[in-house]
Amino acid sequence: MTLRPLYAPLDRFTIEEIPFQASDGTELGLCRVVADPVDDDGTDRPAVLLLHGLTASADLFVLPETRNLVDVLLDAGYEPWLLDWRGSCRLPHNEARVRYTFDDVALYDIPESVAYIRGRIDGRPLFVVAHCLGALPLALSMTGGLVPDLAGVVAQGVFMTPKVSASTRLRLHLGGELIRSRWAHLPIDFTKVGLRSRYTPVFALASLSADDCDDPTCQILHNSAWGTGASLYMHENLHKTTHDRLAELFGTLPTWVLPHLRRMELAHTVMRWNPADRRYGQLPENALDNADRIDCPVLLLAGSDNKIWLDSNELCYDILSSRHPDLDVRYVEVPGYGHMDPIIGRGAALDVFGHIINFLNERSVTPTRQP
Repeated sequence: MTLRPLYAPLDRFTIEEIPFQASDGTELGLCRVVADPVDDDGTDRPAVLLLHGLTASADLFVLPETRNLVDVLLDAGYEPWLLDWRGSCRLPHNEARVRYTFDDVALYDIPESVAYIRGRIDGRPLFVVAHCLGALPLALSMTGGLVPDLAGVVAQGVFMTPKVSASTRLRLHLGGELIRSRWAHLPIDFTKVGLRSRYTPVFALASLSADDCDDPTCQILHNSAWGTGASLYMHENLHKTTHDRLAELFGTLPTWVLPHLRRMELAHTVMRWNPADRRYGQLPENALDNADRIDCPVLLLAGSDNKIWLDSNELCYDILSSRHPDLDVRYVEVPGYGHMDPIIGRGAALDVFGHIINFLNERSVTPTRQP
């Protein structure tokens, strides 16, 4: 399998692409980023594994039109590693008929990429920064004891207690079943499906918002979040170039994951989808009930205007800090940001990434440079 190249500023850093396959046979994408492959062998840099959300990809962290998270991590003395897990739009799995659940990501993709990176970094600290639906399976991996001894974890947007609005919940539970009965995938690129497509009603519904943007892809992401009625970002926080290629940064939504998301959101906790399947026996049935297995500091980060996961991370902080007072957990809310823009926003390097770097610096064994 050949991965689509990352939309990365290769004049600012070098990417080492690593052929990587999970033990269940699924091909994934893994790469290491270095500032200078000649002078920098990474021997004194703590490593940071970055996990994207569902239908997105590692592109989120290397946008060339902004000062991206990889830029900031490199300048602060860290070694970024990027995993395209099986929900990435750089991989064919979302659009294929071979189905997966978040259990597979938690059991295979995350622990095995962590194991590979540890084999390369020779005992250096390893952090994980996870965004959105990359953070939910990470919670399962951590509470299953599959990724012990991390130096720290940053979860952006949501982590262990997914929570949406009442209207989004209604759409997920009623509309989600209707959509799933008709389509295996829900696209976002109107130019590929056309006006006469069977998906036209979904795009038409997304266009009914009062938002004045006439881009169909922006409408289905910003006004509708694939028909859920939520919003993925604050429109004004996006760079124009980022806005114009949203259809490249996000892929089709596999509707078969919706039942698993509904189960977790109803319970307000990350849950295993396959409780009777022995293959997944290492994963807890309920991550929150096993939160005492978290053995590293956690930063819960969220935009103040997150209109898809609302105050999920604040709720998670309240529960974890009250149930496990010895756990090093912190909650930071960034004013004026939504859900995606804390990662891809044009001003994220100034407003958001400093919180991540400060957290990493405070918990790094190896001294690091300031951003």
